[in-house]
Amino acid sequence: MLKLLRWIVYGIVVFAMNFPILVTLITSFKTTREISNNPGLWIEQPTFDNYVKVLTDTERFNIFLYLANSAAAALIGTLLAIVLTFPAAYVIARSETAQRLLLPLVINLRAVPLVVFAIPLYMMYQWLGLLDTRIGLGLILTIVNIPLALVMLVNAISDIPIELDEAATVDGATVFQIMIRIIRPVIRPALVTTFIFGFITAWNEFLFGLMLTTNRAVPMTVGSSFFFAASGGGVQWGLASAVMILGALPPALLGLVMYRQLSGSMTAGAVKG
Repeated sequence: MLKLLRWIVYGIVVFAMNFPILVTLITSFKTTREISNNPGLWIEQPTFDNYVKVLTDTERFNIFLYLANSAAAALIGTLLAIVLTFPAAYVIARSETAQRLLLPLVINLRAVPLVVFAIPLYMMYQWLGLLDTRIGLGLILTIVNIPLALVMLVNAISDIPIELDEAATVDGATVFQIMIRIIRPVIRPALVTTFIFGFITAWNEFLFGLMLTTNRAVPMTVGSSFFFAASGGGVQWGLASAVMILGALPPALLGLVMYRQLSGSMTAGAVKG
């Protein structure tokens, strides 16, 4: 009886947390007329017309371009952030002064509203010729991801005994070799976790995508908003729902696949030694 009650509570919580996604998914399979007459959670006449229209009618709004732009910018913003923060995280983790002074300073920068940087960044990008480019958007996403990546990697490296570094130094290893051959394999789960959260954060970024792109590098978050009134006459809810579902699939699938790898890495690390 207690087990059944737990499953009931679990089901209620899962349903409540995923209710907006469920509504969006159901709406994407309804016609415009049915959405008006039947706003409930049941579908009288399921249709794929919304998805077909989004995927085939690309003359005005090219969803494939938006997905490619988001993927490229998110990968740049995530991988570059990890590459830059990994050595910095190692230095900070091995220095009490840096953990006490430098780390809070970087974290507090992320607490500042991003809109504060909007005007100077736009002017700088205009001068550098980075407006409406995937590289330019990726560089901004790198800055957005650096505080999160730094905190996660510092915490992971801090858990590694410094005696490993000292032993490697005695054997003649350089700092670079210690980071690559000793620290990196141990914190592999943390690197995977950082990549997952960084990619999702970069994929969902809307402000800088709206501000710094106009045509060639428009990300999915901004491009999906174009479909809300793509045919005129008000919001096309079925069309918009289909776009939102398609836009949410890449980070969702990445999280699912990488989570399995993360779990395997953590289990492998637990049984070693």
